[in-house]
Amino acid sequence: MPLGKVWLVGAGPGDPGLLTVRGRELIDDAEVIVFDKLVGEGILSLIPADKETINVGKEGGRHPVPQHEIEKILVCEALAGKKVLRLKGGDPFVFGRGGEEIEALLENNIEFEVVPGITSAIAAPSAAGIPVTHRGIAASLHIITAHTKEGGIADTDYEALVKLGGTLLFLMGASSVPEICRTLLAKGMAQDTPAAAVENGTTAKQRRIEGTLGDFEELCAKENLHSPAIIIVGGVAALGKRFAWKNFLPLFGRKIIITRPRERAGKLSKMLRERGAEVIEFPCISTETIHRPLPPLGGYEWLGFTSVTGVESFFELLKENKTDIRAIGAAKIAAIGKSTAEALEAHGLTVDFVPDIYDGISLAQGLFAIAPQAKIMLFRAEDGSPELTEYLKEAGADFTEHSLYKTNYEKSFFSPENADAVLFTSASTVRGFKLACPASMPKAACCIGRQTAEEAAKAGYTNIKTAQKATLEELIKTLEEN
Repeated sequence: MPLGKVWLVGAGPGDPGLLTVRGRELIDDAEVIVFDKLVGEGILSLIPADKETINVGKEGGRHPVPQHEIEKILVCEALAGKKVLRLKGGDPFVFGRGGEEIEALLENNIEFEVVPGITSAIAAPSAAGIPVTHRGIAASLHIITAHTKEGGIADTDYEALVKLGGTLLFLMGASSVPEICRTLLAKGMAQDTPAAAVENGTTAKQRRIEGTLGDFEELCAKENLHSPAIIIVGGVAALGKRFAWKNFLPLFGRKIIITRPRERAGKLSKMLRERGAEVIEFPCISTETIHRPLPPLGGYEWLGFTSVTGVESFFELLKENKTDIRAIGAAKIAAIGKSTAEALEAHGLTVDFVPDIYDGISLAQGLFAIAPQAKIMLFRAEDGSPELTEYLKEAGADFTEHSLYKTNYEKSFFSPENADAVLFTSASTVRGFKLACPASMPKAACCIGRQTAEEAAKAGYTNIKTAQKATLEELIKTLEEN
């Protein structure tokens, strides 16, 4: 059996937007993913549900897996011929013990690759508005671990660090603040030297504590500083008040879960991140085109589309069935909403009708009002809302429906915790999230429309907010207002 390979990948400080492109590729390619506790939920959510995962971090009071056991896991999985991804918080070589893991791989003649990650030593201060260097204030930076095997701060020449006058960055320093402050003061650093701590940097829980070296121990105790935290000592620590760019964003401090299919989550994620939110892409559903011949398209006066996914499946099947778009003849086109209309227009079709309210019942009412005697073909999901067809049936409309795709419900190996809101863009995303996380009760359920909100209520969610109009822009506006 050929040997496998191990990739040591830095996952960055927590924000999935700070994961490298190479790291993202390897998540998809790996057969086994070994991850630790500092890997952010947004990055864990990128791991497909069918991947084998091994959690080697602290969980629910369980002690972390010892380093030698982690190394044993990597070796055993690689010896079994697997592609192994070792996903580490920050950078593998910045107090990440990546070198120790490489030594174990070398001893067993296992091929490896290192993918650097953005270290929290720089990313966390930056996210809090603290540059680690600044002209006229700090021309150097020094990264020190505040957690050793024996406990306490590392055996470092602190007298020399004080004399250098650059920025001091202490990683894993939450519990070591008293010792750090007392040691630096004892070595001659001035009491009025600016000092700051950044807790949970780059995440929704991020907070900055700032003061001076003389009062910093007392301040951190008062504010109950918790791990993970970066301690910054030096003149740059005072710049956070002016440079804290995230604090000015409307959704800063909010953790938002997106439940729509992964291939359609990008636009919404981007809009939320631009507003300062921590975004967890947690796809609860996926869609699958139903590969069968399209019905004859001639003879219909109206073709109705109820989703962007339906549009893409329709054109996929046209190509698959070697059918020319001219087969629709003179049929007019109806779309359930703005996004669906834009998808149709991107394929060169002019949309003749979009209801004012973007839902199935409004589409049905509008179509019947415009053309009560028309022959209608509806292209939709296999499990689409019955409101559309029920109205047309009761009204006596001449219509046919054709299912273009079906919805599959996704599983996950973890459940995101303590979210401020979950965004639901369809009734199926509500059902999918309920199945994936049955015990989760988000602080708010933000729904794109009435039907979705009704499904959320049926699922037991209580604090339900509904967008005034079924668009992503309105959904985010609803989130910002609540």
